[in-house]
Amino acid sequence: MNIFRLAGDMTHLASVLVLLLKIHTIKSCAGISLKTQELYAIVFAARYLDIFTDFISLYNTIMKLIFLGSSFSIVWYMKHHKIVRRSYDKDQDTFRHFFLVLPCLFLALVVNERFTFKEVMWTFSLYLEAVSIVPQLVMLQRTRNIDNLTGQYVFLLGAYRALYILNWIYRYFTELHYVHWITWISGLIQTLLYADFFYYYFQSWKNNEKLQLPA
Repeated sequence: MNIFRLAGDMTHLASVLVLLLKIHTIKSCAGISLKTQELYAIVFAARYLDIFTDFISLYNTIMKLIFLGSSFSIVWYMKHHKIVRRSYDKDQDTFRHFFLVLPCLFLALVVNERFTFKEVMWTFSLYLEAVSIVPQLVMLQRTRNIDNLTGQYVFLLGAYRALYILNWIYRYFTELHYVHWITWISGLIQTLLYADFFYYYFQSWKNNEKLQLPA
């Protein structure tokens, strides 16, 4: 654990709390992609298969439970809550997200560190997480007008991954033999997908304007 890892975890947690605040308090999921949330639920389910078999630390277990519970809760709210589901814009959220799942699974079967079930699922979760934000970004480009909580949610998700890259750089220079190419490349691709959003987010913040993405 180091300051960059901790900051990344807390930023990731903050993104989840912002989204839950929007859904639970305002009773709205407007501007949120259900497709992205379903992909994140798959990501955490695949990544945390070891939650009841491999104990690392209490902190690690609690964070796993939070991300698993929150991801499936968000999907349930958006699909089944009698008020929240009404605000879901199905017509704008049309990206065929399951076309991302099969290529990521195939890549995990071919490119992994060890060919075991848990290792392949963990690798699959890295590949899928790298592209899970794509349906959300596509939806934001279509709707263009983005409310503050949705903008903050997406920004915090991108910031979490950027902080993890700093964590990997720090560990590379402070730990012997710390090399994880699959994790690094997946994380870098994920961060680059946010580049356009970050640009317009900071432009709107600098000019004190409402966040809008180009069509």
